[in-house]
Amino acid sequence: MKVLVAVKRVVDYNVKVRVKSDNTGVDIANVKMSMNPFDEIAIEEAVRLKEKGVATEVIAVSCGVIQCQETLRTAMAIGADRAILVETTVELQPLAVAKLLKALMDKDSSHRKRSHHLVIIGREQRGAATDAAEREGRGEEEIRTAAPPAAASEEHNREPKRWSPTRN
Repeated sequence: MKVLVAVKRVVDYNVKVRVKSDNTGVDIANVKMSMNPFDEIAIEEAVRLKEKGVATEVIAVSCGVIQCQETLRTAMAIGADRAILVETTVELQPLAVAKLLKALMDKDSSHRKRSHHLVIIGREQRGAATDAAEREGRGEEEIRTAAPPAAASEEHNREPKRWSPTRN
């Protein structure tokens, strides 16, 4: 099973953001950018699945400007096997990103007879990319689906995996 993880380049969580002088958005000129922390959790979970033998490959996917390559390099340093950049200068809405992920999965499985996928997304992307209802309580649930399932990563009950850019 291949695991696709959507990763997003965002303003680093330690940076104090400023509003543009014309109030049209956030000024990101000369601001440190990094991977969305929830997407980092998603990458870590995908790598854990691979280490357990459940997944065969972890693929990080990002949609955006060329600078998103830095975010993809971080994902590969954590343990992703491959990275795909869908380069665009247009700010994509979550539904467009979901459609791009589906197109990538369709393209990947078109030359294979049978290919299974799991999509893991960070918590902040969950609302638009999935329409799974919030579940209360703990426990396990088995879901059977014809389409590739999407799962959102959460930070609770998670022990962070320690990694460094020099990891083999």
